[in-house]
Amino acid sequence: MLTTTVTSKGQVVIPSKIRKKCNIRKGTKYYIEENGNNIILKPITKEFFMDMAGAIAPKGKLLKTLMLEKNKEKLL
Repeated sequence: MLTTTVTSKGQVVIPSKIRKKCNIRKGTKYYIEENGNNIILKPITKEFFMDMAGAIAPKGKLLKTLMLEKNKEKLL
């Protein structure tokens, strides 16, 4: 069992064993989901956008908008 501690700034360090297994690198962005007393981190990937696409707007429209924004960020 791996453990971690919350800092005074509310930061949590993900142990290196888990970071390597989940391919977590500097700058990786995550969606945080609260489920009762549990906190779920979901990496923001193309698959994440595909799953969320139909939740807010007609299927595909949200994905296209988010992918355009992501591409704009890459150009900066």
